[in-house]
Amino acid sequence: MPLKFFLKLYARLAGLTALVILLCVLLFAGVNSVRSQFWHERFPEPLMRWLAADSAPVEHYHWLASLYDFRILHAGELGLSPVILERLGYGQVVAQEGRTGYRMLIANYSGQVIQLRFDEPYRDVAEAIALIFRWHMDASAPEERDRIASRLSDSFDLTIRRIDELSVLPVNEVLDQVVDRGAVFYRDDVAADGHVLVQLADGELYRIDMPPPFDSWSWPVILLLVVVLGGVLAVALFVALREVDNNLRSVESVAVRIARGEMGARVGGGTGTLISRLAVSFNGMAEHIQRLVQVQREMIHAVSHELRTPVARIRFGVQMIEDCQDQASLQKQLDGIDGDIQELDELIDEILTYARLEQGGPVFSLREASVTDLVRQVVSEQQIIRPALNIDADIEEDSEQWAMSDVEPRYIHRAIQNLVGNAARYASGRVVVHCHIDEDNCRIDVEDDGPGIPEQDWEKVFTAFARLDDSRTRTSGGYGLGLSIVRRILYWHGGQAFVGRSDALGGARFSLVWPRKKPVEVIL
Repeated sequence: MPLKFFLKLYARLAGLTALVILLCVLLFAGVNSVRSQFWHERFPEPLMRWLAADSAPVEHYHWLASLYDFRILHAGELGLSPVILERLGYGQVVAQEGRTGYRMLIANYSGQVIQLRFDEPYRDVAEAIALIFRWHMDASAPEERDRIASRLSDSFDLTIRRIDELSVLPVNEVLDQVVDRGAVFYRDDVAADGHVLVQLADGELYRIDMPPPFDSWSWPVILLLVVVLGGVLAVALFVALREVDNNLRSVESVAVRIARGEMGARVGGGTGTLISRLAVSFNGMAEHIQRLVQVQREMIHAVSHELRTPVARIRFGVQMIEDCQDQASLQKQLDGIDGDIQELDELIDEILTYARLEQGGPVFSLREASVTDLVRQVVSEQQIIRPALNIDADIEEDSEQWAMSDVEPRYIHRAIQNLVGNAARYASGRVVVHCHIDEDNCRIDVEDDGPGIPEQDWEKVFTAFARLDDSRTRTSGGYGLGLSIVRRILYWHGGQAFVGRSDALGGARFSLVWPRKKPVEVIL
C-alpha cells in the first residue's frame, strides 16, 4: 500500500474519529443539561406543591428555615426574569442552579414565592420530606398514623412503609444515626436508590423509598449516542463507498466499451484514490489486449498472404506431376513440393513462436548460463551452414568473468541465431558478433558488411511480417518474423533490441542489451 494513500486514509479516519467524539461530547453535555434541569424541577415538585398548598407553611414547618433557607418572598424581591415569572405564574416549579446548589421556587395561592435551597438536591429533598413526615406522624394519634402515612405517600408520590421486621432494617451505623437525628438518608449501595429511615417520638420506625437519582448515563442517552454514532458512521461509509462505487462504475463502463469494440477506451484514475492502482492495471491490460488484437489482425492478414505462394506452388507441382514423362521430371517436381512443404513447416514454426511470445511469453525459467558460450555456439553453427561467409566472434577479455548470467538459454540462443542468420543473409562476405558483458548488463552486437538499413526503417524492421526488400523468394526473403521474435525475447528478459549502422563494416548493426541478473522481487 502506498505511504501517501495510507497517510491520507489515516488522516480521514482520525478526523472522523475526532468529529464523532466531539459530536458525542457536545450532544451528551447538551442533552444532559436539559435532562438535569428537568429532573431538578420534577424531583422536588411534590414537596414544593405540598408547601405551596399549606396556608401557613412557615409557621407549620419553621424548622425548615434553618436547614434549607425556607422563606416566602414577593417576586420583586428575587429579581427574577420575565420567563421565570411567567413559569411561576403557571404554577410550575423552577430550579435555579447556584454556586453551592439549587434554589427551588414555586408560587403559592396568594402569588408569593416559596423558596428552598438545597446543597445536594437528592439527599436534601429526601430528608426534608422525611422531616415533614415525622412532624405529621408525631402530631397524630397512633390510630391515625396509617391514614396519614398513606396520604403523605400519595402526596409525595413515594413508598412509605412501617418497619416491623428485622430483615428490612439497615446497617447498625444507620440505626445509630437515626437515634441521634430522628431521620437518616442512606443507600444500600453507592449506585442504588436512596432511602430515609425515620424514627418517631415513640420509637416507631418508618422507611421512605425515594425514586432513582439523576443518571447522566441512562439508557435513553446511551441509545441516542449509539444512534448518532451509527448515523455518522453510516454517512461516512456511504460517502466513502459512493466514491468507490463511482470509480468502479467508471472501470465497468470502460470494460463495456472495450467489449463493444472500442479498444482505445481507458480509465482515467486520479492519483491517491482507492481505485488508482486498479485503473493503472486495467489500462495496462486494455493496452495489452488492444496490441494483441492488432497483432492478431496483422498476423491473419500476413499469414494468409504468406501461405498463398507455397500453396500455389504445391498445387502447381501436383498438376505438373500428371504431365511428367520420365523419372527425372517426376523427381524434380517431388523435390519442389517437398521444399514447399518444408517452407510451410518453417513458417508455421515462426508464427507459433511469435504468437507464444507476443501473447504473454513462454514460462521463462531463468538460470545461470554462459552467454559467451552461447555466442560461440551460434557462430560455430552459422559458420557451418554458410561456409562462404566469414563469421567471427569478438568477445572481450573482461567479459569472461561476468559470462554467467540469468537467462533462458534456449531463447537467448534463438535471438542471437536470428540476428546472425539475418546478417548472413544480406552480408557480402563478413559478419562479426561482438560480446561485451560487465557486472550489470550483457550486450551483443551483430554487424555485417551488407547494404545496411536506412535510418527511417530502423524501427520498421522489428514489426511482424515487415520486409524492406519486398522479396518473396525462398532464398532471400524470409518471413519477416525473425526480428520481431528477437525483440519479444529481449522484452521478457527485461532488455531491448535495436538497430543501427556499423562503423567498422559499413552495413547494419543489431544490438541486444539486457540485465545480467534478474531483479530481486521485494515483498511489501
